[in-house]
Amino acid sequence: MTQAAGSQQQGGAIGAMARWIAGLEENAIPAAVRGVALNCLVDTIGVIAAGSATPVAAHARALAAISAAEGACAIIGGDRRCDLRQAAFANGVAAHALDFDDNCYAGFVHGSAVIAPAALAAAQHADAGGAQLITAFVVGAECEYALGLATANVLYDQGWWTTGVLGPVGACAAAARLLRLDARQTAAALGLAVAGAAGIKACFGSDAKAFLAGRAAEAGVTAALMAQAGASGPVDAFEHRNGFIKLFNGGRFDAGVFEKLGQRWTLLDPGVDVKRIPVCLSSHAAVDVALDLAQEHGIDPGEIEAIACNVPPIVIANLVHDDPATPQQAQFSMPFAIAAALLHGAPGLAQLSPQALADADLRALMARVSMFSGAVWEDAAYRAAAPEGAELSIALRDGRVLQGFRDFARGAARYPLTVEEIGAKFEGCLRYAGLRMPALLPSLRALETRGSVRDLFA
Repeated sequence: MTQAAGSQQQGGAIGAMARWIAGLEENAIPAAVRGVALNCLVDTIGVIAAGSATPVAAHARALAAISAAEGACAIIGGDRRCDLRQAAFANGVAAHALDFDDNCYAGFVHGSAVIAPAALAAAQHADAGGAQLITAFVVGAECEYALGLATANVLYDQGWWTTGVLGPVGACAAAARLLRLDARQTAAALGLAVAGAAGIKACFGSDAKAFLAGRAAEAGVTAALMAQAGASGPVDAFEHRNGFIKLFNGGRFDAGVFEKLGQRWTLLDPGVDVKRIPVCLSSHAAVDVALDLAQEHGIDPGEIEAIACNVPPIVIANLVHDDPATPQQAQFSMPFAIAAALLHGAPGLAQLSPQALADADLRALMARVSMFSGAVWEDAAYRAAAPEGAELSIALRDGRVLQGFRDFARGAARYPLTVEEIGAKFEGCLRYAGLRMPALLPSLRALETRGSVRDLFA
């Protein structure tokens, strides 16, 4: 390595991440951070199980079966072990197939759906223990969410899908840790991951969204393996004149956040939002308001004349299907989310079918739901306090108008689900997929003391 290359590797965002990943002592991670990481792993593995029942996940498993050699890594919902790259891909597709996975506002990103499949595959490949898996997940999450903070959501607002763009970094960081790469190799791996990162929000409402989550997990793992084999990567991939900062983020970038790795824990602040319903998070606060008003006032859906949702512009930009034709489109539809909640108590996995979507009562109530973004959302401070919040107004046929507001949905980091609620969601996901693994949840809850993760799904 030349002196110039060595100097380059030591500086910049990639150098800071690489040094932290390679040098982190496991006992330096606070117990609260490890607890959040474990909840994320439990939730995501449950969501992968549910997602494994979808057609797109079946396609990913079929692709893995024809293109991958036998290996040590499990694909959840299948009975075949394969190479870690294909396991990361197939499980990543399943993790996001139902849009039931968690979110983080540091980057407006689906983090766990990419990081968990990559970390799980790399841990099984390396025959790592449960504590090492948790540490690797923390490493991946903290690096990816630090990158999200550094970008200040500019790339998301420009139409890039952050899960596809930032996800390979989180997946790569987790895999590099489990493969025990040194700082130089880790920097090369991260450079490779950043160089190939991509994803556009045109994927919303199609199989491309789940596909890109799987590709992000696979890309991160592959970058780590390439670096382990000796490949170099652009360690100035962020700062280069044709790099990430200029091309993705309009020249804006707060590189200082990477120097705070291990000091500020993004898994705690801003934290992770765990979904309790399988639709885009942009609809969750509005759903909570609708359910609260219905319970408080005993509303019969047949009494409703109209429902108006006053939401921030980003919610309108995300929920683009007012009249969804498919279950995938329904996941990005405010009318569907509100109507399914009022008719069924929540838009659940059972409502994500063509038959359920064609229900006449559902379609009639959906037609009465509208969205707009009022003047209140022009205040940046108000938007920051409720980034996907909702003010709801429900007009009833008897002339009454009921109103409510919610800043964040239940399940958000500030209103977290309990361990029991996460467990109930997990078991429901397994039932949805028809998977009988009664020992899996207790095994995951005991992950910190597990000697090897290879037989988790035996």
